[in-house]
Amino acid sequence: MAAFFARVNSLAPTRVKEAHPEVKRFIKFAIVGGIGALLDFAVLNGLIFGLGFPKFYANIVSTCCAILSNFTWNRLWTFPESREHALHSQFGKFLVVNIVGLAINQAVFVVTDNFIFLPLLTQAHEIWAINLAKACAIGVVLFWNFGINRIWTYRHVEFGQVHKHGVLEDEIPPL
Repeated sequence: MAAFFARVNSLAPTRVKEAHPEVKRFIKFAIVGGIGALLDFAVLNGLIFGLGFPKFYANIVSTCCAILSNFTWNRLWTFPESREHALHSQFGKFLVVNIVGLAINQAVFVVTDNFIFLPLLTQAHEIWAINLAKACAIGVVLFWNFGINRIWTYRHVEFGQVHKHGVLEDEIPPL
């Protein structure tokens, strides 16, 4: 995985490398979220179309899988300074934020699936309706999760500066 993040760093355009540290941190948070979203979509579709789970419950399970992945990679990459703090305390805060995020995700998922995408696309295209609804839910929750986690879970990480082991870094740090 370290090679993946090193590759991501090498592909960053100059304006990203020169961006404000919090913009870079949000980009990293979004990349981690993208990895979580891929996991979320894979689990969601596997549970619904592979194992026949009801959509409501499949969405909860898939979101929980993404939450665990996101916490791990945010602790290791987005907020590496946070590794100096207790894992259980930090995970508890992250979990509280993400439980609220799960409620928002679930509401957006159910509403957009049942009232927007399914009526537009019909039952024959249910897979599209489900995945479009999930994409909307993830997009909405991204901003909630970053904002509240930045303010509460990772509040000890100095705003606007990226430190790793006491050294100021100007680029998106690899693992």
